[in-house]
Amino acid sequence: MASATSRRAALLAAAALLPGCTWLTPPATSSGIGLPDRLAASDPALAANWPDPAWWRGFRSAELDGLMAEAMLANTDIAGAAARVRQADAQLRIAGATLLPTLDGSAQALRSQTGSVNTASITGLTSRRVRVTSSNRALLSASYEVDFWGKNRSQVEAAQQSAFASRFDVGTVTLTTQASVANTYFAMLGAQERLAIQQQNLEIAQRVLRVIRDRVAVGTGTGLELAQQETVVAQQQAQVPPLVQEVETNRNSLGTLVARPPQGIVLRGGTFNKLDVPRVTPGLPAEVLARRPDVLNAEATLAAANANIVVARAQLLPSVTLTGSGGYASLALETLTRPQSLIFNLAAGLTQPIFRGGALRGQVQLTEAQAEELLATYRFAILNALVDTENSLVALRQTTEQETLQANAVRMAERAYAISEAQLRAGTIDIVTLLITQQQLFSARNSLVQARLARLQAAVGLFRALGGGWGTPTA
Repeated sequence: MASATSRRAALLAAAALLPGCTWLTPPATSSGIGLPDRLAASDPALAANWPDPAWWRGFRSAELDGLMAEAMLANTDIAGAAARVRQADAQLRIAGATLLPTLDGSAQALRSQTGSVNTASITGLTSRRVRVTSSNRALLSASYEVDFWGKNRSQVEAAQQSAFASRFDVGTVTLTTQASVANTYFAMLGAQERLAIQQQNLEIAQRVLRVIRDRVAVGTGTGLELAQQETVVAQQQAQVPPLVQEVETNRNSLGTLVARPPQGIVLRGGTFNKLDVPRVTPGLPAEVLARRPDVLNAEATLAAANANIVVARAQLLPSVTLTGSGGYASLALETLTRPQSLIFNLAAGLTQPIFRGGALRGQVQLTEAQAEELLATYRFAILNALVDTENSLVALRQTTEQETLQANAVRMAERAYAISEAQLRAGTIDIVTLLITQQQLFSARNSLVQARLARLQAAVGLFRALGGGWGTPTA
């Protein structure tokens, strides 16, 4: 009855401090954003086809599969994110300990000696008295803070949500790394393909140069025509070194992603035009958000901040602590465990902060402002995920169409150039016409490679926007 009375009195005393009955209830983590019924850029006639956790295998490149496997095992960013998960788990364990009592044991054996000297005034004799005392103690002491206002439970909730956020962060870092590996590898293959095309362009320019030299030798060509074609050859030669640099730079960048020095990266490549572009179709916007680890990370971080608000508010209220200790104390070791040597004490304490210079209320305001910031971050993550998905769908559709149109443009440019070269040999056209068709062919071929690279990277972007299969049961 005394316990119930004290609890009731504490509740009545605290009621005056509370603006409302929900003051110690964590705020909701709802973003307040209404989701659309479907994605605008998706085809409603197509059923949802979510990415597989190993989505990169759809490109059918064994070399890319090997790079991904290495990155998943050795990438330094992923390793750092995994270490942060272990840190968060340790913090959760530390926070969870506040819900349990603390128990300490101690043992003490003390032996002391005191002495005094007395001198008699008549006889002048000196006597010395020595006193030896011993004491022995064996104690257990316990302490427990009654979680009256849910402060400790909220600390555990905050730590738990932070642990969730750390795991979602691993998903975000992993997905970003996978996309970087794929994009960098495709960029290297694209540079290789452009280099091969550039060498073909150079061979074409040199072949035409030989034809013009033969015409000049027999008097049917002019020096101006020769100089113009020599300029074309020189320009084509000048474009080779930057492409070689691009190939090597992308290869070295892959070394960073798979945690290997550049000297250890040996890639064959040469499969740019053999890559498949796997099909993927998103479902509902809500399903997209549930598969995005960055959105879930923002949500968990906000939930942790809301729990910290409760912790800060509870600091303004009284805290109740129960302490107790018990054990044995005796002057003689052989009598230490006898019943008469038993000692114990129990105590209950209540502490109410009275004056802290505004620090506690300032902490409440700080945690509330932090939660407001994280709510804005959460809202941004949702909007960014939806925009990212819409843009990725549009990009893949348009780059696919662009590649088809550009491939047709290359076929027409090759046909026009073959006709112009044959007519040049027959002497029915001038060098200017040939130069125009040459440049059109060179430009069309280069644009086709860039269009295909854009399509491949747009496909990677869509996989990344849809969570890369992260939300599937096997992920």
